Amino acid sequence: IIGKQGGIMSNIIEIKNITKEFKVLNRREGLKGSLKDLFSRDYKIVRAVDNISMSIKQGEIVGYLGPNGAGKSTTIKMMTGILEPTSGEILVGGNAPYQNRTKNAQEIGVVFGQRSQLWWALPLIESFKILKDIYGVSDEDYNNMLTLYKSLVDIEPLLHKPVRQMSLGQRTLSDILAAFLHNPKIVFLDEPTIGLDVSMKAKIRTLIHALHKEKNTTGILTTHDMGDVDALCERIVIIDKGKMLYDNDIEHLKKFFGSYRTLKIRIGGDLKHQAEKIQQKLSGFSVSADNEWISILVDEEKSKVMEVLSQLQQSYEIRDMQLEEISTEEVIKKIYEEGVQ
Repeated sequence: IIGKQGGIMSNIIEIKNITKEFKVLNRREGLKGSLKDLFSRDYKIVRAVDNISMSIKQGEIVGYLGPNGAGKSTTIKMMTGILEPTSGEILVGGNAPYQNRTKNAQEIGVVFGQRSQLWWALPLIESFKILKDIYGVSDEDYNNMLTLYKSLVDIEPLLHKPVRQMSLGQRTLSDILAAFLHNPKIVFLDEPTIGLDVSMKAKIRTLIHALHKEKNTTGILTTHDMGDVDALCERIVIIDKGKMLYDNDIEHLKKFFGSYRTLKIRIGGDLKHQAEKIQQKLSGFSVSADNEWISILVDEEKSKVMEVLSQLQQSYEIRDMQLEEISTEEVIKKIYEEGVQ
């Protein structure tokens, strides 16, 4: 694991050696098996989160990343008080969230990708008023937040529009505004830009960044979109199979993989098929293809880019080529596959 030590800012989230285990029934196949399962006590223990520790400072936006099934959602549910750790300690704003769920709920906001927290049939302004009453927001604070929102985005056309008539991008934008309405200390952002087009993704990222800067809100971002990570996070935490693999800033991560370059070539034929043939030819290299380019990830400590290019030219007519620094997405993929020692 690569770790990062704390600075002078106070920690709003403290997680110490938390583990979460679930008891899962060993299920049998078929109808007879299902009937037997009704009376079975044949269980196995699954460890979804395995001895994770980290501290998050007030005002940080942290990317909490990992493949599907890594334990991200389980960790988030413990931070929000939905689940209690099997062992270890977790403090959010100085309180154990599962022991003080009401107080914890007052101090957090949540955005869930395509699942809206707004009232479907009501205009957005009515949802805001309901949330204002639920969280006990004063008239002054509520009006100040609406003024802030109007200065950041063109919200007027949405305020009197029923949520069911909004596009996905408009709903996502409205959900983010709703999550910040009661001025929470921490906002959990779960796949906030999923399903959105490039233009709306950029608008959503700009809005989140502006609200974070204005309110010094701590953000926990879970996403598979590395564009979100690059735009919003300075620090990332990566977990897989319940264990922490990495906790540091993005620049440190890129420096750690600084010897890697992506060689992109354009050749004739079916690119996916050609990429498979190149993968067989260049064993030990990561090769992928999109609609235009075949990308080869090269570790220059082991092989020089020009040597790889020369080897490819012996078998293929290369029409064009590019050389790029390793992207955050490729770094994350390598960590998922290989880990960081």
